[in-house]
Amino acid sequence: MTLLLYALLFVASVAVTLGACALFTNAVEWLGKRLNLSEGAVGSVLAAIGTTLPETSIPIVAIFLGATSEETDVGLGAILGAPFMLSTLVIPILALLLLVYARMGKRGPTFHVKYKDLTLDLSCFALAYTVAMGCAFIPSRTLHLVAAIGLLSLYAYYVKLKFSDTDEGGESADLDPLFFGRKSAVPPYALIGLQAIAGLGGLALGAHLFVTAADSTAHVLGISPLILALLIAPLATELPEMSNSFLWLYQKKDRLAVGNVTGAMVFQGTVPVSVGLLGTEWALAPSALLTMVLAVIAAGSLLLQAAWAGQWRPWLLSAGAVLYIGYALYLYGG
Repeated sequence: MTLLLYALLFVASVAVTLGACALFTNAVEWLGKRLNLSEGAVGSVLAAIGTTLPETSIPIVAIFLGATSEETDVGLGAILGAPFMLSTLVIPILALLLLVYARMGKRGPTFHVKYKDLTLDLSCFALAYTVAMGCAFIPSRTLHLVAAIGLLSLYAYYVKLKFSDTDEGGESADLDPLFFGRKSAVPPYALIGLQAIAGLGGLALGAHLFVTAADSTAHVLGISPLILALLIAPLATELPEMSNSFLWLYQKKDRLAVGNVTGAMVFQGTVPVSVGLLGTEWALAPSALLTMVLAVIAAGSLLLQAAWAGQWRPWLLSAGAVLYIGYALYLYGG
């Protein structure tokens, strides 16, 4: 009976997340249209920042307001778990979903994106994460401060580049009316903002319900707390990004779908990492460093595919999940 209750909680979390996802994606698309931004900027900046803000608060609270080393460890885990999850699991799932949607006859079997955008996103992420890894081997507070300032500056420059891009790349689908203003041909910013906030709140609630269900189920089934902390909990925190991208992929808005993930990787690899560099000694355990190495390898493989073949092959992207599965087996065996 207990497991049935947790299963129903899982279903509820998915339902809440999907509803909130529809609200948020609809609002952020309208915001991008009102601001005359490219889909690359909407997906990689507006949507990415919006969906990462709730989970970014976790390391900030844990590191700067926490009173114990365990809370600091939670903060570091939250910082490193997100980029690892996005690069090794979420993008492969996107590729698998693309193949499923194509098999169902809903769309074509290839990504329609601007690979120049993806190259910028992945290059910025790989650069930022490589710097962060290097800092783990040099225990200098001055160096960490300089690195944090550099990473924040890199993200500011990245946002500037995204906002200066007004080329839609040929992908301009008609927007559905704003849910909170269906009678408005051009909804006001206030309604767009209200709907976006409502969507974010729903996404946060859905993720919270998912975490509760996952945590309770893990204890009932006797799953290791380490596996729960490094694998299951990050899956819940990345639920907003995944949900938004899955919906956009189904709607054939590939640039928004992929940009939401790669843009979130850039944000997570710069802003939260800077929080860790400023607020902790940045002394990382081998298991934590391994997630960084795997994330950079995954990003490098995505860059190589785009540069070598000029496109992403979904079947090759989906194989990237081997890194995530291998790490899960490593933790289980440890």
